[in-house]
Amino acid sequence: MPDPNLKPAWQKAASAAARFHRHQYRKDGQTPYVAHPFRVAMTVRDLFGVSDPVAVAAALLHDVIEDTTADYDDIAKEFGTEVADTVAALTKDMRMPERDREGAYDDQLRAGPWQAKLIKLADVFDNVSDSGATGIPTKALQKARRAIEVAGNDERLAGAVALVRRLVAEVEKR
Repeated sequence: MPDPNLKPAWQKAASAAARFHRHQYRKDGQTPYVAHPFRVAMTVRDLFGVSDPVAVAAALLHDVIEDTTADYDDIAKEFGTEVADTVAALTKDMRMPERDREGAYDDQLRAGPWQAKLIKLADVFDNVSDSGATGIPTKALQKARRAIEVAGNDERLAGAVALVRRLVAEVEKR
């Protein structure tokens, strides 16, 4: 029988994301919310071609601190500080007024690990792609442009940036 302690971080993160996001739904009111972090992780791995264990695990957990009762310590205890730091970099401070929050969030992402920027690109890719049938909200496109800007010139992010740029350009043509 395989040792359960040898389970890859992404498997544990997928289970944790499902537990933390249980009873939550996407804006359509029908899709379980956990579909979003699963799609973001698959975008990181399968579309952007990045199999970094921190990136994949943090992608699965990227909304946990912001949208559930879990906190940094919960993630650090189960997944280590590198994953927790990456998730924290992706977490907005909801105590701030919205006008200040978005700029502070962008600064936080810029200062965060490269995996956080990659996950943000996958997050906006999923949000723009997911809203296709209902029309792409201007806000989703603005967030995609901001994620591209925050990614900067990091070569590790070049392929992901190119794919998000292409998606934004295709949507803007419609």
